[in-house]
Parts: sequence; structure tokens; C-alpha cells
Amino acid sequence: MGALTLRGITKRYGTVVACDAVDLDVERGEIHGLLGENGAGKSTLMRILLGLETRDAGTILRDGRPVTAGSPREAVALGIGMVHQHFSLVEPLTVWENVILGDTGRIRRSRACAEIHEMSQRYGLPVDPLATVASLSAGERQRVELIKCLRRDPAVLILDEPTSVLTRAESAELFAVLRRVVRSEGRAVVLISHKLAEITAATDRVTVLRHGRVVFRSATAATDVAELARQMVGREVADAAALGLIPAAPHVPEKAQGDPALRIRGLTAPGLTGIDLEVRPGEIAGLYGAEGNGQAQIGDVLCGLVTPDAGTVEVGGVPVDLRTPGALHTAGLGIVPEDRHRAAVVPAMSVAANLTMKDLGTRVWLDRRRLRRRARELAAEFGVVATSLDAPLSSLSGGNQQRVVLARELSGDPRVLVLAQPTQGLDVGAAEDLHERLRRCAHDGMAVLLISTEIEEVLGLADRVLVIASGRVAGELHAAEATPEQLGMLVGGGAG
Repeated sequence: MGALTLRGITKRYGTVVACDAVDLDVERGEIHGLLGENGAGKSTLMRILLGLETRDAGTILRDGRPVTAGSPREAVALGIGMVHQHFSLVEPLTVWENVILGDTGRIRRSRACAEIHEMSQRYGLPVDPLATVASLSAGERQRVELIKCLRRDPAVLILDEPTSVLTRAESAELFAVLRRVVRSEGRAVVLISHKLAEITAATDRVTVLRHGRVVFRSATAATDVAELARQMVGREVADAAALGLIPAAPHVPEKAQGDPALRIRGLTAPGLTGIDLEVRPGEIAGLYGAEGNGQAQIGDVLCGLVTPDAGTVEVGGVPVDLRTPGALHTAGLGIVPEDRHRAAVVPAMSVAANLTMKDLGTRVWLDRRRLRRRARELAAEFGVVATSLDAPLSSLSGGNQQRVVLARELSGDPRVLVLAQPTQGLDVGAAEDLHERLRRCAHDGMAVLLISTEIEEVLGLADRVLVIASGRVAGELHAAEATPEQLGMLVGGGAG
């Protein structure tokens, strides 16, 4: 009997069937991949398992015994643990304080630190118990989340997009840990990921959901990336970058024209030193590097969240006063930031309001009928799936939230579009759609700056690649001559 068995799990929201008679079997000692497009029902299924949602029909069995989790605490008692896509850590607190959150009774720092140290050693998850979470890298934060979850000794461990903010090395390290946990302790792991190459490399079996139903099951060794993509979206996917594959043929760049639409000179801020870069109309410039080398800081400056210590930003040849709120938007720059929850959306506001934020202060914002009509047009054009435009944005899947941000930014017809990690958390179909939109934007004369840690994405889209390392631009290559090896050397500080 499997560690976790689901039979006929069904969940409806009004007329929308989020999960439609879902069956799933997860065995002890295996890593089971769970795939599906954004909105396919994966998150709803996991929320039911964790006691955050109540199923309308179906049975959940743990080791063959019917169970019901009425709350997250009851799910933990049943041996079900989850590490969510978005970290749930409290940044000002230390590692040990975050790990013991929720404990009752007398708390001793020395005992908690010793326990964390022992788990770090056992699972190969090195982390300093006394460090504040705010000082940790994304990979270190992921380790803390894993320790926090494993400390509760779950028999079934669910990981939702665990590598979305990790480097390749950190991802490989994570999967090595998971394999040890599965083999030595007989735990069952459910891995939810949109990175298909990751699924084929890390899992033993895979289940695919589409529109709330199971449409495909297979031993991972008996399938491949292309078949998994086809099962997810119901059609062939030809975009190598969306599939997470290096393009087979060299990219032929579009012809960039005229003076730079975006020019950055001497940009210096915490984590950045003297950044120089230009993007011309009609080109996609890729800024590539390992996580934590300054990409996020460039995004923060261009979002208006951080005022640089030195340097200038010009849009269309005109210097922008970065001390003035909204100046970059007014100058014609649209941005899809890396952390949409922090810098791009208001989750508690409606989908319609988030779609039309660019109209703040104009008559359309005051005319509710015109606002709703505009929101409907954008939602239809960009394929935003929502139960209602009045629903809070937080009710949408991650991919649909990203579509909302992109729709809003492009609705203003910007001269320059900046995207930071734009396909993070997107399924293969949504990633293919976004890539095609970016190509069309550049073809129509827009300047596009793509900031990404995904080498496949950069090589598949960019006309020109700049590499950032340790807060500096370490080199530049044209698309036709860029290879993973050359980019790797530049990322590591070598010559291109």
C-alpha cells in the first residue's frame, strides 16, 4: 500500500471544477513528479492535503488508512509536510527562531541550535542557526525551509517549485539531499515543478494534470520532456527555451535600429558597481548570471524601489530623475519585476484593479464601466484565467498573476520593456506564449531587456548577451557566437 493514496478527489468553486475525480498514488522511497499548467489543479490538490481546503468528494489514505486533515496542524500530525514555492520565513528573525516557530512549551536556544546543527549534518544542509534569515541567499533559505519541514518528520514531503530561485549548483545539491532522504529513510516525495528537464532527471514516476483531471501517468524513465510538455498543454511545444533545452541552432538576431532606447551608465548601488549597458529598439538584450550577482538590484533600481548611489539611466536619450516616484514609467519604461508580490501587484485588490493600475490618476480609473471594459480586453488578449475580474489577485495561479503584470505593462506601449526572471513559476505553455510575445515586441521596435538566470532562455531569445558577475558586467557576446561554455566562463570570471 502506498504512503499516500488519493481516490476521486473533487473540488468545485461555483461552476469551476478545480479538481475532477483525481487519483494519485505515491509510494514510499520514491520521488513522484506532479505536473500541469498553471491552474491545472495542482495547488488545489495540495491545499486539500494540507487541510487548507475541504474536498467535495473523494478519499485520502495514509498507509492505506482513510484520513482527513482539517487544518495544517492535523496534516502535520498525519505525517504530511510541505515546502511552499514562496518562502514563509520571517526575515528579521534568526534561523533557529524561524525553525521553532509554532512550537509550544519552554524554548531553549541552545537545544534548538544543536538540533538544527544535527539535522544540517545528517541531511547535508549546512546553515548557521544564529544567522538572520535576511542575510541568507536563496539557496540557504531553501535549506532552512527544508530543515523546518523535516524536523516534523513527515512521511510524505511535498515540494512546490523548490528550485525556482536556486542556481544550478544549488538545485543539484537539493536533489541529492532528496534522494538521500528517500532512499535512507523511506519517505515519499511529491515534486511539483515546471522545469521538465528537472522532472525527468529527479523523479521516479510522474503524473500530469490538465484542466483538473489526470491525463497521463508514467514511469519517468519511459517518457521525455517533449511528451510531458505535450501532455501538459494538449499540443506540441516547439520552443526549446520553454522546454528548458538549449536551442539546437544558433539564434539569428533581429536587426536593432537607431540610438539606444535604454542606456545605463556607471550605475552603483548596494550589490552593483559601475554597471554600463545599452538596449536598442528592436532587440532583446539578455542579462545573464548566477543568482545573487546583482540582477535583483538592477531590477529594484528600474522598479523605483532603490535610488542608486551613482550613475544615470536614460530612456529614449533623456535622463530620468530616479529620485522622482514613477519617473521611469512616465519616461516609457515598463517592467515585470522578479518578485511580483513585492513590487508589481497588490494581491488583496481585484484582478481588474491590478490590470488597470497604469491608469491611476486618469479618467478611466474613475469610470468603473470603462475600467472593467479595459480589464476584460486585457484579460482576453493575454489569456488571464480568473473566476471573476472582481476576485482578488491572490486567488489566481502564479502564471496568471504573471500574465496580469505583463498585460498591464504592455498596455502602456512602453519604449523599453524590462523583465526579470519572467518565466519563474510558469508552465511550459505559458513560457512559450511569453517568449513569443517578447519576440513580437522586439520585431515591432520595442527595446527588451531580459534578466534571467536560465541559460536556455537567454540563448533562445537574446540577440545579445551580457554576463553579470559580482555586481559588474563581466562581458558581452552576440547571439550567434554565445555558447553555454563561454557564458559559464564569464560567469566564473574567466575570459569569454
